Amino acid sequence: MGKNVIINEYFESGRLSDYLVWFCEPKEWFIDKHSSQLVVKTDENTDFWKKTHYGFEIDNGHFLYTETSKNFRITTKVKTRPKSKYDQAGLMLRFSEDIWIKTSLEYIPNGLSKLGAVVTNHGYSDWSTQSVNYNFEYLYFRISRIGQNAYVDFSFDGGEWHQIRIAHLDIPEHSSVKMGLYACSPQGKHQEVRFDFIKVEELSHDPQEAYL
Repeated sequence: MGKNVIINEYFESGRLSDYLVWFCEPKEWFIDKHSSQLVVKTDENTDFWKKTHYGFEIDNGHFLYTETSKNFRITTKVKTRPKSKYDQAGLMLRFSEDIWIKTSLEYIPNGLSKLGAVVTNHGYSDWSTQSVNYNFEYLYFRISRIGQNAYVDFSFDGGEWHQIRIAHLDIPEHSSVKMGLYACSPQGKHQEVRFDFIKVEELSHDPQEAYL
């Protein structure tokens, strides 16, 4: 049986759908109708991070989201043209400023970049990574939310998925959360990001659905 599709946006018109809302809207973004892509150019010194290790808090990254209390899977396909260390773009799930998850590839010039996820609970972030040789190709990301658990995966082709993280979010069982696309440049600006689509499917309460 197919999953109920909540959102299936391929950016084929010249405007954003009404159900998508900006948090920290970038100064430069548009929908490329020729390629059917959402194009974002990141503002300077933007990021999401809370306290851990660095001792600072920042909450000004670009986040295009919708909101639901259902169990769901969100998927996107993204390509970046990074310019500065830690330039990143991918998916975010957010309950509040102090409880959220983001997943992306973070660019490292002249070395292996870092593919991973940041999980934040009670205002403290942790960062899990794996090193990859990034050649500016497309990457697919997905986050599945089932109750208080989140399942984070990536793919090179959209068919074969690889686990990045399973994490607990300390949120009420049936709480509403925001989820969507995000991009930021912690140490630079004007990274160009191209998102091909955003798809959200409803899931059941069965944890095995996270792997289907």
